[in-house]
Amino acid sequence: MASGLADEIDVLVKARRSLAGDYVPSDGDEYMNAEQLDYFRRLLQQWKKLILSAAADTLSQLQEGPLREPDLNDRASSETDWGIELRTRDRQRKLISKIDSALRRIEEGEYGFCEVTGEPIGLGRLIARPIATMTVEAQEAHERRERVSRDD
Repeated sequence: MASGLADEIDVLVKARRSLAGDYVPSDGDEYMNAEQLDYFRRLLQQWKKLILSAAADTLSQLQEGPLREPDLNDRASSETDWGIELRTRDRQRKLISKIDSALRRIEEGEYGFCEVTGEPIGLGRLIARPIATMTVEAQEAHERRERVSRDD
């Protein structure tokens, strides 16, 4: 699981780098002004593009043919690697729907505001996790409720 999250973060870092030199949101700006919204729109679109590209590469490699490792240990290792790769791609597939949801929220003027409290999520959180839908406080409260209901 840690590997999946690390891959997700790596792809987001690559997306950020592709926007390097451009505008970067700062706390001195008006919150969710047109420039910030454009920045997050482009970041989300680039993130999605990189995920889809990686998925296409994985699919291409899978279509090249079955594993032909003569040694059983090598074959088992390769199959394990493919299993991890496929789980990563599945996680990223789910991430794409969250990216699409964030892009929709930008278009509807809801991006950057907590879906629970309506308060600003904050630039720091959005830069770290552009698909965030709740403030840190609302997210923590949600996770506490989830934990309590799971323990019951």
